[in-house]
Amino acid sequence: MSEVNSNAATGEVLVSFRGVQKSYDGESLIVKDLNLDIRKGEFLTLLGPSGSGKTTSLMMLAGFETPTAGEILLDGRSINNVPPHKRDIGMVFQNYALFPHMTVAENLAFPLSVRNLSKTDISERVKRVLNMVQLETFAQRYPGQLSGGQQQRVALARALVFEPQLVLMDEPLGALDKQLREHMQMEIKHLHQRLGVTVVYVTHDQGEALTMSDRVAVFHQGEIQQIADPRTLYEEPKNTFVANFIGENNRINGRLLSQTGDRCLVALPRGEKVEALAVNVGQPGEPVTLSIRPERVRLNGHSESCVNRFSGRVAEFIYLGDHVRVRLEVCGKADFFVKQPIAELDPALAVGDVVPLGWEVEHGRALDPILEAQ
Repeated sequence: MSEVNSNAATGEVLVSFRGVQKSYDGESLIVKDLNLDIRKGEFLTLLGPSGSGKTTSLMMLAGFETPTAGEILLDGRSINNVPPHKRDIGMVFQNYALFPHMTVAENLAFPLSVRNLSKTDISERVKRVLNMVQLETFAQRYPGQLSGGQQQRVALARALVFEPQLVLMDEPLGALDKQLREHMQMEIKHLHQRLGVTVVYVTHDQGEALTMSDRVAVFHQGEIQQIADPRTLYEEPKNTFVANFIGENNRINGRLLSQTGDRCLVALPRGEKVEALAVNVGQPGEPVTLSIRPERVRLNGHSESCVNRFSGRVAEFIYLGDHVRVRLEVCGKADFFVKQPIAELDPALAVGDVVPLGWEVEHGRALDPILEAQ
């Protein structure tokens, strides 16, 4: 555990958004009242669909956009009026933004020469950072002679070469193919762990966010819906938007019958009753959405001990290599999914079979009802 990452644990704050808003037309807010503390040394991802405000928030932090209201503090001082090049922030974009007429080494030297470092210093740092991204032998090549993954490494090295305290990344892996993308996710994560620099990363890819981050802030309609570590976000979503956006999720609409402490009873449209955790519910009689992860549903004999037990008709098998998604008709819903590891799948199970299934109370979460707009 490096001292840097213990900074993230102690919660020393590097960046603060205080009441930040952004509007382009003076009417609709792209970012509404953003209050967010980013800790030193942490890897924080801003995750959300297009238009949710995540990139605008990153651009305000970089200095390419100005807040309409509120202020942004870096190391305790307001940077609202500080130009981008004076913020000591490294940036990595999806399109690499490398200078095509400069070699790799010249691209990396550029941020150092504008900061007036000596030639010796520059060549030492360039060498060190090339070594860090494993491109030592590519110093004299031009960006056009590199693959997409190599160009992205150079862009990453250029953001790190002047040793900024903060690095911002906007969908940096969006243009890469799946395998390379997954490889680069781990590269960036390991670099972060080694260097301990603070990283703010923007993506709409939930898998990427869960894999790489210390914390994830889920954006929707200009507001943070929930901010937490990946496991909490997945296992304990605070509302229906987060439950649907992170991972797969079975949703069943129902009505709240009663609530006792953190548990509640929900009536389904056809009269079945389900016991669930009351996470985000109104008054008895009001609508709720039940959220159950497909991997938490037990089939056949495994469901015997479950409080919530139903039967379902097998409609389809979707084979995904290490696991199978089984689509069932359950409680009047035609698209209820169960995720089964290959090793646990009953080979005798066939389309049309009616099977018992169930889930534990703590794996059903009663959340806010779905609005059709979502």
